[in-house]
Amino acid sequence: MKNYDILIIGAGISGSVLAERYARKGKSVLIMDKRDHIAGNCFDYKDQNGILTSKYGAHLFHTNDEGVWKYVNRFSDWYKWEHKVIARVDDKTVPIPVNITTVNTLFNINLTTEVEMQKWLADNRIEYSQPKNGEEAVLNRVGEVLYDKMFKHYTKKQWDKYPAELHASVLERIPVRDNYDDRYFSDIHQALPKGGYTQMFENILDHPNIQILLNTDYFEVMDQLSGYEKLFYTGPVDRFFEFNDKLTEKLEYRSINFVTEHLEKEYFQENSVVNYPGKDVEFTRIVEYKHFGNQQSDKTTIVKEFTVDEGEPYYPVPNEKNQEIYSKYKEEADKLTDVYFVGRLANYKYFNMDQAFRNALDLFEELECSEPKILENAQSF
Repeated sequence: MKNYDILIIGAGISGSVLAERYARKGKSVLIMDKRDHIAGNCFDYKDQNGILTSKYGAHLFHTNDEGVWKYVNRFSDWYKWEHKVIARVDDKTVPIPVNITTVNTLFNINLTTEVEMQKWLADNRIEYSQPKNGEEAVLNRVGEVLYDKMFKHYTKKQWDKYPAELHASVLERIPVRDNYDDRYFSDIHQALPKGGYTQMFENILDHPNIQILLNTDYFEVMDQLSGYEKLFYTGPVDRFFEFNDKLTEKLEYRSINFVTEHLEKEYFQENSVVNYPGKDVEFTRIVEYKHFGNQQSDKTTIVKEFTVDEGEPYYPVPNEKNQEIYSKYKEEADKLTDVYFVGRLANYKYFNMDQAFRNALDLFEELECSEPKILENAQSF
């Protein structure tokens, strides 16, 4: 292999942003991925029914970060999409996040104002001044009945751990509304890229200084690579150190088994995403991608998601034990020169999409402080 200035492992958000930034700075960049495509978990494609489908689960872009919003608009046009999620609870269908409609439907009451909803929450919550785990975090916000109906068993299916076994931050991220707002996110910018995410990543990586190498596992070719100035690694941090005798404990990750069904009908469900918080089914949700962008087809495609232990790592499992293990890996990572760990898996930390963009952009600015501000020199697609 020829020498490159910058070597990047992983062609998802973090790796692609860094490749684009360094390429525009005039550096030669090799970005490699063990998969057969770019875009990481954002990869989407047209399925046999002509429906734009995400291979690794629905990705909904939302942000209040104006810099990130301007950056992604360099590489795609976007259409507004305010994501909404519903859940089948008992024999009822309710909006998520919990709002006035959720409570009225489940408990057959008639709250009408924010003040009434706030009083209901106050009357039902079990107060914890500093929740120590996910269970206490939810009980502190919505109380025992909603916890049992909507959070406890869903969390067990998703993480193979009950909320009490997870860090409070996992459940604190889930909003609870005191009004009728049924949008899943409340950010200023909520949108999806026209043409899909894969097309956007193609535009991000479309630069003569960038060489893309797919179907290539870095650890199988690492001995052939040399001469680079910096290496950016976006994979699981424990995989990077798997031959380090001092680091033998593995981190926990959750993966997802996607079961796709192509149906000879116009629609399967009334919404793009339907969650199943109960114990009656093993899957966590069903996604019907046809709803996104109001796609037209006389057929439809649904994907059932089963969260599992084995397979491609998607989510770090945030609890005290894993944080202790990760701290040892980070200590070793910090000793390395010109090797940088970036992204969700490498930092063992959950990032929303916009946070992943921001994380990579900030790292570039930190390392290349003489570079003009990011949005002043980025070019449009």
